[in-house]
Amino acid sequence: MRDADAMKNVAGILQSYKGDQLLIVGSATSGTTNDLEEVVQHHQNGDAEKALEKLSAIRQRHFDIALALLGDRHPVYDQLNDHLVAVEWVLEEEPHENYDYIYDQIVPVGELLSTQILAAYLSSVDLPTEWLDARDVVLTDDIFREGWVQWEETESRAKKYAAPLLEQGGFVLTQGFIGSTTENFTITLGREGSDYTAAIFSYCLDAEGMYIWKDVPGVLTADPRIFDNVTKLDRLSYREAIEMTYYGAKVIHPKTIKPLQNKNIPLYVKSFEDPQGSGTVISDEVVDHYPPMVTVEKDQALCTISARDFSFVAEHHINRMFKIITELRLQVNMMQNTALSFNVCFNDIDDKVDRFAEELEKEFKVVINRGLETITIRHYDDLTLQSLKRGRMVLVEERLPQTLLMVAQQLPVIRRKNE
Repeated sequence: MRDADAMKNVAGILQSYKGDQLLIVGSATSGTTNDLEEVVQHHQNGDAEKALEKLSAIRQRHFDIALALLGDRHPVYDQLNDHLVAVEWVLEEEPHENYDYIYDQIVPVGELLSTQILAAYLSSVDLPTEWLDARDVVLTDDIFREGWVQWEETESRAKKYAAPLLEQGGFVLTQGFIGSTTENFTITLGREGSDYTAAIFSYCLDAEGMYIWKDVPGVLTADPRIFDNVTKLDRLSYREAIEMTYYGAKVIHPKTIKPLQNKNIPLYVKSFEDPQGSGTVISDEVVDHYPPMVTVEKDQALCTISARDFSFVAEHHINRMFKIITELRLQVNMMQNTALSFNVCFNDIDDKVDRFAEELEKEFKVVINRGLETITIRHYDDLTLQSLKRGRMVLVEERLPQTLLMVAQQLPVIRRKNE
């Protein structure tokens, strides 16, 4: 979904599935989510001019893609304009006290724009496609930016709105990442949530299988952007995939696997650069042996929490901490308790860690160590462990029978000056 050429490639892949009952989940075009996040920031900072200027650039980029695919006379331009006008209405309002609410009213337009264009293009190349608004199906609670799916109502809606479209023939195209609250406000399911949306629809519609298309040949033993000599895994069990994604494997959203496992729906991870490649199959099949598999999560914050009166960190203290973690929907990547302190490591991607600390500092001393990374090794061995420790200072280490987790800091490289 990167640009016009990528959408043409999608159409080429879909030609092989013509005649199948296929529901397609699309994401925003490349860079659009980041740009829309800037629109939100400008609006909340009171800079309406910059917000509208950024939105105008987003509009032009999508109109250019539509022009390249559909020419200059097509109803899709009116549809795109309707979505953009809805954002302009939000920008006319004063900055909102709830940043997450405004975020979810603006950022999802990226998925709405890209899927409108793709649906129109697919239909124009003899792949009839119905556009379905995911907000009509995916119902969540009202915690913005981390909506939790209300499964029973979502399943009922999927059978009401999506199933009839599939049965009439052609494809159905919807949006990843987004849903709606019971009060009909747009909400997001967490960043990079398109895979999760596909799993929601797969579960609700009893799919025969789910396919994820990526720019890698399948699930790899490590991120090829960070490590050399990675290998593709031909098969993974649901359990192994859940472990990998929970600890940060980027190829699949961490919430994706469980809905599929619950109905035994296989997941195929394929490459859009090599559609005929074997990819990776994730199913209930038990695999006898796995090589060491490494995930790295950057932008981590380690919070060390201790009582101000030097008392023990007891159960009621931890209960209080987890209540705040739940309210903020913070993702816990590691935790460790000692007699006098409680260490917990979070993704540090917005202001939630600071809000967590502010709440606790009324009762506790909180020290935040930022700029860290969590490194997880599934099926670790000494050679892999020692190579990953090289050049890093390990702050916290936790070992389980099959999993080793480190919270670490990159050490500066010091080179002697040439004499």
